[in-house]
Amino acid sequence: MTFFKIAYWLGLFVEMGVRAPLRKTWKSSVKVDSRVSATEKILLGLLSVFMFFLPLVYALTPWLDFANYTLPGWMGWAGVVILAGALFVFIRAHRDLKANWSPSLEIFQEHSLVTGGIYGLIRHPMYASQWLWVIAQILLLQNWLAGPLDLVFFIPFYFLRVRAEEKMMLDTFGESYRAYMRQTGGVLPRLR
Repeated sequence: MTFFKIAYWLGLFVEMGVRAPLRKTWKSSVKVDSRVSATEKILLGLLSVFMFFLPLVYALTPWLDFANYTLPGWMGWAGVVILAGALFVFIRAHRDLKANWSPSLEIFQEHSLVTGGIYGLIRHPMYASQWLWVIAQILLLQNWLAGPLDLVFFIPFYFLRVRAEEKMMLDTFGESYRAYMRQTGGVLPRLR
């Protein structure tokens, strides 16, 4: 089980490393539209608790041991594979977005509609990555508090955020985004 905890943390550090250079660009970008709701801020705060802080307590202390569960070893290894898939999609999404990346619902002065790379298949690869992540977390962190709770809070966040993001993109890019929506799936490729 220790290996699975280490795999989880390595994945988290990879995600932080991918975002670090983009945060600098994001901070210096001129924002022309921002649509972050109070509900979204609360859910994001809860997600950081259940993706980072509770797993940290679980990994470094025995305080959450009362909530441990045990899965067969192959399920932990499946979690490693799913986590690798989440990281692949996450890295690819950031590479394709470049300076258009934002941690929240924002449009920049030089914002462009990205429809190439992984965005040629799905509109929301970062959320696809997060879906994979929360499944992997359940398999890697075998604790009822450090494992599944991230999924519980990700579900409402996902539906709130995607609805608001698609409205913002339609308001900003109009028919171009509408056509893009017809060609691509949300978090899974559209079957043609």
